[in-house]
Amino acid sequence: MKNFRFKSGLVALFLLIGLSSCSSDDDKKEATPDPVVVVTKNAFATKLEGPATGKVNAELSYDVTFMPETACGEFNKFTEATIGADKGLQVEVKYASPVCVQIVPDAKKAVYKFKSATKGTFKIKFKKSETEFIVHEVVID
Repeated sequence: MKNFRFKSGLVALFLLIGLSSCSSDDDKKEATPDPVVVVTKNAFATKLEGPATGKVNAELSYDVTFMPETACGEFNKFTEATIGADKGLQVEVKYASPVCVQIVPDAKKAVYKFKSATKGTFKIKFKKSETEFIVHEVVID
């Protein structure tokens, strides 16, 4: 009888140790990658090229050259800009990652489309610094 209690106690002890040392894989969640944080910043235009004349209701294309902060910056969209009472446009650049391996940026281009339903002389303005615009005049006839 003593031998049976001793063996039963040992079996219970081994089961207790075995059950308490097992870890459940169900509790572990797969590591999810960090979500991509997209940061947008405005960049200054360095050059504006395109036609000086056009026709009513005809779409004109202008190449806007800009310099992003890092080589990972990509064109996002054109937004409105104001310097004092003067209004124009600026280039918005998106950065998919706050860390960029390629630090030295290259000038990039984006195409701005202009279309007028009326005749006249129009000024297309892009912000080139905090205090001035690049101005391109277009005559629509």
